Amino acid sequence: MKIYCKQIGPQSILCFFILLMSATLSAQEGRLVTSFNGEWLFAKDSIGLKKSIWTKVNIPHSWNKEDVTDDTPGYYRGVGWYKKNITIHPGLKGKKIFLYFEGANQETEVYVNGKKAGRHVGGYTRFCLQIDPFLNFQDGTKNEVLVKVDNKFNEDIPPLSADFTFFGGIYRDVYVVTANPVHFSFNRAANGVFLSTPVVSAKTASVHIRSQLINQSSSWRKLIITNLIKDHKGAVIAKKSIQVRLKAGAEEEYNQQIDAIVNPQLWSPENPYLYTVITQIVDAKTKRVLDLVSNPLGFRWFKFDAASGFYLNGKPYKLIGASRHQDFKAMANALPNAYHVNDIKLLKKMGANFLRVAHYPQDPAVLESCDRLGILTSVEIPIVNAITESEAFYQHCKDMQVEMIRQNYNHPSVILWAYMNEVLLRLKFTDDKPRQQIYFDHITRLAEQLDSLTRKEDPSRYTMISNHGDFKRYKQTRLIEIPMVVGWNLYQGWYSGNIKGFADFLDQHHKEFPEKPVMVTEYGADADPRIHSLTPERFDKSMEYSLDFHEYYLKTIQERPFVAAGMIWNLSDFNSESREETMPHINNKGLLTLDRQPKDLYRFYQSRLLKTPYVKISNWLLRGGLADSTVSRTNTQALKGISDDTEISQLSNTQTSKKPSRVTHNSAALSQDLNSHTSTQPLEVFSNADDVSLFLNGEFLKGAKTPSNRFIWQVPFKNGLNTVEALIKVGGKEYRDVATINFTCIPRVFAKGPVFDQLHVLLGAKRIYIDEDEKAVWLPDQVYQPGGWGHIGGEIFKMKGNARQSYGTDRNIIGTDRDPIYQTQNIGIKKYKLDVPDGDYNLVLHFAELISADVKEALAYNLDNSSQSEKVEERIFDVFINDVPVLQRFSPKEKYGALTAGSEEFKLTITNGKGIEITFKVIKGQPVLNALQLIKN
Repeated sequence: MKIYCKQIGPQSILCFFILLMSATLSAQEGRLVTSFNGEWLFAKDSIGLKKSIWTKVNIPHSWNKEDVTDDTPGYYRGVGWYKKNITIHPGLKGKKIFLYFEGANQETEVYVNGKKAGRHVGGYTRFCLQIDPFLNFQDGTKNEVLVKVDNKFNEDIPPLSADFTFFGGIYRDVYVVTANPVHFSFNRAANGVFLSTPVVSAKTASVHIRSQLINQSSSWRKLIITNLIKDHKGAVIAKKSIQVRLKAGAEEEYNQQIDAIVNPQLWSPENPYLYTVITQIVDAKTKRVLDLVSNPLGFRWFKFDAASGFYLNGKPYKLIGASRHQDFKAMANALPNAYHVNDIKLLKKMGANFLRVAHYPQDPAVLESCDRLGILTSVEIPIVNAITESEAFYQHCKDMQVEMIRQNYNHPSVILWAYMNEVLLRLKFTDDKPRQQIYFDHITRLAEQLDSLTRKEDPSRYTMISNHGDFKRYKQTRLIEIPMVVGWNLYQGWYSGNIKGFADFLDQHHKEFPEKPVMVTEYGADADPRIHSLTPERFDKSMEYSLDFHEYYLKTIQERPFVAAGMIWNLSDFNSESREETMPHINNKGLLTLDRQPKDLYRFYQSRLLKTPYVKISNWLLRGGLADSTVSRTNTQALKGISDDTEISQLSNTQTSKKPSRVTHNSAALSQDLNSHTSTQPLEVFSNADDVSLFLNGEFLKGAKTPSNRFIWQVPFKNGLNTVEALIKVGGKEYRDVATINFTCIPRVFAKGPVFDQLHVLLGAKRIYIDEDEKAVWLPDQVYQPGGWGHIGGEIFKMKGNARQSYGTDRNIIGTDRDPIYQTQNIGIKKYKLDVPDGDYNLVLHFAELISADVKEALAYNLDNSSQSEKVEERIFDVFINDVPVLQRFSPKEKYGALTAGSEEFKLTITNGKGIEITFKVIKGQPVLNALQLIKN
C-alpha cells in the first residue's frame, strides 16, 4: 500500500514510499514524515518530574489556556513535561531519524530512552534533533521520548518583556522524519535547499539554487543533484542536473543556476503565481532517489525608495495591511494549521496586501498561505522593549535571526527581515546617564551585528527595525540609520499626544532622513466591540473613536508617497496578560475579535481597500437611547402600579453578579404605545460606492454624511426591531446589505415618554456598553430633571496621578466579566432620582471601590503616563430609598474588597406617584455609585 508523506515546513512536500504488506520496508524514495502530535502525556511540575501527575494531551498544546485570563495576576511560567512512547520498525535500522518541532516555548530539552538528544533555545523558530543513536530498533520495543519545555523568564533569551503573553508548551506540530543516510541537511531546521532569483523581468528570469547535502554513510557517494521547475499546472519548464562526489561524514553546498526562463508569470498580490522547484538527490549508480524536497518559487522584483515608497515589479505599490499575533480565544497559541490559514484569508478578504509577522516567526502555515494568496510580508525576531547586555543574549539573538531566515528563505511573499521592535521603550539606568549611554552603545552594536548578519545571509531582501515614537532617542542611537528600512510604531492621539502629531512625525522623519525608506509598522486604538459612544473621546475604548482614529491615519499614510506602508496594529485582538482595561488581559486594537469576528474597523478597511463593489451596515445591532419626543398614552393602565402598598419591600440585600431577567410585556396596546416613539442615533454604512441609499423599515432616508467611505445617517429608530437596508448601484447592478437592529427606547420624562420597561445606567460615563449576554444596553448617566431620571450632585471619577486623559479606571475589576459597568462611577453623589410611574420594580445598585493601595505599573506604551496610584480614602456612607434605610455604614471596599464588583438588589413597590429617590448620606469620605439597573415587573 502507498503511504503519502505529510508536508513539513514551509517548503517541503515530501515523496511517497512503499510499505510492503509483509511489513518489511522496501527501498525508499526520499524521506518519510509522520505526525507525532497525538497521545502525549503532560505534567506541569515546578518541583520535580517524579512528583508529577500526568494527563493526556494532544499537540499543539499550551498549559496557559486558562490562567492568563483569570483575575489572579501573573500566569504559570515554568517547566512542563511531555512524554510519549514510539516503536520503531526493525527495517528502519540504518535510517536517520529526526524529531522535528515547529515550535515550543521557550527552552526545550529532548530525552530519548533517558539520554539527552539535544536542546533548543527560543520559542518561535523551528528545530530538528537526530534521535536514531538513542533508539532501540528491536521489534516491538517501546522507546520513551521525554520533552522538557520551560517558559520561565530568562534574561538571556528574548523577548524579555512585551505586550503579549509568553504561552508555554509544545504549541506547534511535531513530526518524526525518517531519511536515508545521504540527504539534504537539516541544519537550523531548514530543508537544505535555498532559492534566489538574480534576474527577473517581464521577459526573462533566472533561478539560483543552493543545495546543502550531508553524507552520514560510511563511504564516498557518487550523486546526481537534479532540479526541476514546474509551472502552476505541473508542466516541467526547466531541468538541470550536476554530478558530485561526497565523502563519508561530509556536509557540502552545491550551486546551480537555471537561466533564460522566458516570459515568466510574475508573482504579485493580484496574481500570486507560484512555480515549484523539485530538488532531488539521486544515487549515480543505482539511479535511486535518496532525498527530495519541493519549494515554492515566485518571480518578482521589488525596491524601497525613500522619496516615492515601495515598488513591485517596477510599479509603485502602496503596502496596506496588519500585524498578527498567533493566539485564539480559549486556545492560547496552540492552534491547528487551519486557524492560521483562516487568518490570512481574512486579511486577504479585507483587501490588504501586506502582513507584518510580529513579533516573532510564526507557524509555517502562515507564510505558505501568504505565498499562495498573495500577501507580502515582513518577519522578525522577538527583541522587544529592551536587551540584556550579555554575550549569551547576543548569541541567542543571532541564532534566532539565522534560523528565521534559513527556515523561511524560499517564500516569495517575504520582502523584509526585521530584528528589533521598540527596543528603547523600557529604558534602563535612568538615574545613571553615563551607564545608560553604555547600554545604548550595546544596543547599537547588537543592531549593527544583526543587520550585517542578515545582509550576509540574504542579500536579496531588505532589513528593518521598528521604533516607537521617541524620534530623538532613536536618532541618537543610530537605529534609524542602521537598517535599510525604518519602521515607526506611532500612536499619537492614543497613547500620547494629539492625533495631528502623526502627520507631523512622518514629515519630520522625511525632512531629517530624506534618504531613508520609511514604513508605519504599527498604528491603532483600542476598540472594545461592546462599547460605543455618541461623543467619542480618547481612551473611552469605543468603536467610534477607533474608527475616527483609523480614518485619519489611513488618509495621512495614503497622502504621503514617501510612506511605503501602513501596518494596522492588529489583525485581531490578542492576549496580553498584564493588561487590564475594559476587557482584562486582552489588547483590543484588533480589526477582528479574539475569536475572529469582524468589527466595524474591518468593514471600514474593506470599504477602502476592496476593488469589487462593497456595502456593509455597522454591526452595532443591539442599541438603546433616549426617546426623541412624547405621545399621549393609550394605555394608562400599563403605567399604573397594581398594588396600593406604599412601603418598600426589601427582599434582598446581598452581593450579586446577575441582574433580574427582563420582563416582556405582551399587551398589544402596550406594544403599540412603545412603538410610537423613536430615538435618533447615527448609523454607519461602509461602502466603496459613490452613493448609498438607506431604507429604514421600508422608508427611504436622506441626509447621509460621507467621511471617507463611511456613510452616516441620523436614524429615528423605533422601539423594538428595525429593518435597515443599504443599497448601492455599480455598473448597472445592485448590491445590498440588510440588518435587523433591536432598539430599546428609554423615556426622558416618564409621564410623556414610551412605556417604561427597563433602565441600565453607567454613572460617570459617556459611553454605551452593550451586554450581549444579558441583552441589555447600558446608557450613560445624566443630570436629573424633574419627571425624568438622573443623578444629583457628585462628579465623574478620574484617576489622579495620570498625565494622560483618564476615562474611569483601566484596572481589572475582580469578580465580573462586565468590567465597563464598574470602571466608572459618580464620586460624591448626593441623590439619584427616578420619577417612574407606580408599579413593582427590581432595583440593582452596582458598586466597586476603584482606589486601591496596590500600585500598578503603568503600561510602558502609555508614553506620558506614570505608575498608577492614588491616596486610599476610607469611605463609609448610608443609602436610603424613599427615606427607608437600606444600606447602613456601607463601604464597598470593606464588603467586596478593592477593585471588586458588588451589587445590591432591592424589590420595590411604588405607589401614589412617589417615584424612587435614592439618598446617599456621608459618614466618612465620599459616597460612590458605579451603575444602576431598574427593571419594571
